[in-house]
Amino acid sequence: MSQIPIRTTVVGSYPFPGWLEFASANLNKFGAADIDEMIDDAVVAAVHDQVMAGLDVITDGEQTRLDFNLSFYGFIKGIQANETETRKFGPPAHDQRGKHNIVGELTAPAGLGAVNEFLRLKKLAPAGPILKASVPGPYTLSGRLLPNDRYKDRYAITEALLPFVRSELEALVAAGCTEITVDEPSMSCYAYKEDTKRFVDIFNRTVKPVVGKCNLSTHLCFGNFKGRPVGYRSIKPMLPDFLDMTVNEIHIEMANREFAEIELLAPFAEKMNVAVGIIDVKNYYIETVDDVVERIRKCLQYVPAEKLSVAPDCGLSQTARWAARKKLTNMVAGAKKIRATL
Repeated sequence: MSQIPIRTTVVGSYPFPGWLEFASANLNKFGAADIDEMIDDAVVAAVHDQVMAGLDVITDGEQTRLDFNLSFYGFIKGIQANETETRKFGPPAHDQRGKHNIVGELTAPAGLGAVNEFLRLKKLAPAGPILKASVPGPYTLSGRLLPNDRYKDRYAITEALLPFVRSELEALVAAGCTEITVDEPSMSCYAYKEDTKRFVDIFNRTVKPVVGKCNLSTHLCFGNFKGRPVGYRSIKPMLPDFLDMTVNEIHIEMANREFAEIELLAPFAEKMNVAVGIIDVKNYYIETVDDVVERIRKCLQYVPAEKLSVAPDCGLSQTARWAARKKLTNMVAGAKKIRATL
């Protein structure tokens, strides 16, 4: 699919307003109508910030997702929270994230909620920007479900979840969504130690029904919980197998890794569009417009302008809103500066 040269986009999540954090911890004090209004207001705030920054592609900021995986678990039957598996004190890290026991057959009778999110975004967003929906892939979604006798390992859980994600993607396309990202950071985090051919097979079976029906992308990063990555931070183990993912665009974290292995973007660009993370969401240094221009020029050595998108490394949910605003504004200004010279 053709696209805007040096397109500006985001991964999906955006910081919650402070009032939403407070309200989320006190939902019992609100009525159903209050909560509906609150969700609309939060999406309006996220959309406002992205539109003011001038992004070509925007999302709802995932304002209804209190946690990347756990919000989806609320739609899945047959699981039960198990907080005994997590560490509760000490430095905030991935081993403090909530886990779940599987207590019955895994089903998702009402879908995973992404379609309603998209329809709300469609209702509230102004004309102009492309509207994107993001859905976790089944391998990433399986990450905090504990195996049992019925689902004996992570791959068995992944296979059980795969039809739910596939159905959600089909429903998004049916609802008019033209831009979808399937987030599979667990695949990039564990490419160094797992079977990458198996990852690609899982991914391609998940997305097969919507290939060619939308601008389909995947987001690969090395983790971002409280600004902390997880896994071996190298693109090399992903190659050459990840080149066989059936996508229009692949998103790769670069800024936080000081653009290490940038030359490895070239083989991806031969087969697909490439969205490069040029904004570091784990750092409170605000990239200047000149920084952005310099970083885009680096990317253009390996990815043609018509195949290049620029974005933050990861979702912005772990970054303060004031910083997210400034980072996005400067990213867009830098991209437009380069675009004007093409």
